[in-house]
Amino acid sequence: MVAVPNTVEQALSPAWLSSALGRPVAQVETVEFIRTVATKIRFKVTHDDGATRALCIKGLLDVDEMTAKGGATMVREADFYGKIAAQVDVRVPTLAVNVIDREAQQAVVLMDDLIAEGATFCSALDPFTADQCAASLDQLAHLHAGRGLLASNPWITRRVSELANSGYVTAEGLQQLLDGKRGNPLPAAIRNAERLIAAVKALDARDAARPQFLVHGDAHAGNIFRFENRPGLIDWQLLQSGGWALDVAYHIAAVLPVETAEHEERALLTHYLAEMRSLGAEMPDPETAWAQYREAPAYGYYLWGITRRVDPPIIETFVPRLGLSVARHDSFGLLGV
Repeated sequence: MVAVPNTVEQALSPAWLSSALGRPVAQVETVEFIRTVATKIRFKVTHDDGATRALCIKGLLDVDEMTAKGGATMVREADFYGKIAAQVDVRVPTLAVNVIDREAQQAVVLMDDLIAEGATFCSALDPFTADQCAASLDQLAHLHAGRGLLASNPWITRRVSELANSGYVTAEGLQQLLDGKRGNPLPAAIRNAERLIAAVKALDARDAARPQFLVHGDAHAGNIFRFENRPGLIDWQLLQSGGWALDVAYHIAAVLPVETAEHEERALLTHYLAEMRSLGAEMPDPETAWAQYREAPAYGYYLWGITRRVDPPIIETFVPRLGLSVARHDSFGLLGV
């Protein structure tokens, strides 16, 4: 059994890569190193017969004890690539191998390097056009259409419920975060941590009673790549079972400038619903769908409201975008808080 590496040095060693790939590796050349919560490294291997391959590895490498406790999210991502990706019509990186230690709840994923194949990755702060948003909503629709996989994959749990009930942050702690720069320019009623926590709990209860879909859970621009202008999705650590609106409301609010979202979101929702119906999914009527959509921004707002280990400019863009979506849709009022 190949062990999950804990360090960058081990992960990029010819010995470990030879074991993981099942083929002798003679040389490793690092191309790009990206560290967020997880570490992502683009690199090229040369095998002992001279053949080369461009790869990317993702895992919790050289992290502190607190970060390592999040290893279950890497296991979830590894399982997506190993168990789900081939069964949904969504553009994703091609899996080379995933290495999972279920007892320790740690994993790494080795994928083909999309950039070497000609793809470009969006920045988290890239503003989408309405047409680009419609194209990425099509990818989410194809993911959601795979809802039949939920029955045979009970490990895909309701992450919104886990977030709502985790006590990850206290109301006092969340209020301190919202009172900081990330909360500008939100109105005081929306910067209220107790209301936000109550809203996520109320959303969870309503969402659990609705049809469940295969939901990405974190579909902001930084988790989207384009190959020949066709979008695809990466970062499956928040893969979950949930209502379709969790993804759609989050995605539209996160990738579009506020003014564009306000002007285009109803049309984009109509586009998404039509795509889902073309894939054979039963979807609610337009007014019911609009009501569910208006409640759902509370999920993304909470997710980014509690975020700490991401570059401040990203947090300070997403919290206002999502919070202003909550404000214009009166999500708190609709959720009864």
